[in-house]
Amino acid sequence: MPASDIAWDLPGPFTMDITVRAEDTDRLGHANNVVYVRWLEEVSWAHIESLGMTWALHEETGKAMAITRTEIDYLSAANAGDELVLGTWLTDFDGRFRSSRQFQLVRPADGRVLVRAVSTHACVDLKTQRPSRAPAEFAAILGGAVVPGGHGL
Repeated sequence: MPASDIAWDLPGPFTMDITVRAEDTDRLGHANNVVYVRWLEEVSWAHIESLGMTWALHEETGKAMAITRTEIDYLSAANAGDELVLGTWLTDFDGRFRSSRQFQLVRPADGRVLVRAVSTHACVDLKTQRPSRAPAEFAAILGGAVVPGGHGL
């Protein structure tokens, strides 16, 4: 099945192609849960960077969105050699501090959804690592990218 035919939970995901490597698997022979978390982080960074929220902007503003919670539902196993597509959406931004994003991991070969996840984020000051109001640059990017209908906060 082509990636364009995937039954996504929400419209217009930002996607990342993944090939499960042997070193991604654990003793049970499937992708380890730590690897799934790494993939979620990788697609999140790629997504916000594509929207203009680059690391240079983080350094310039002295702020970043830090993960405060991640919920993952492991629905089916991924094995070495599997070709996967990971989709993500920004699903909420409160205009000040918090945002959330949703994920869906699919194996196009059989159309099976392997993982659904939601993460929440809080803006922090890079120097103090304490909560901080999101700068206007973040608000413009995050607020403009929210896809309605997600799980939200």
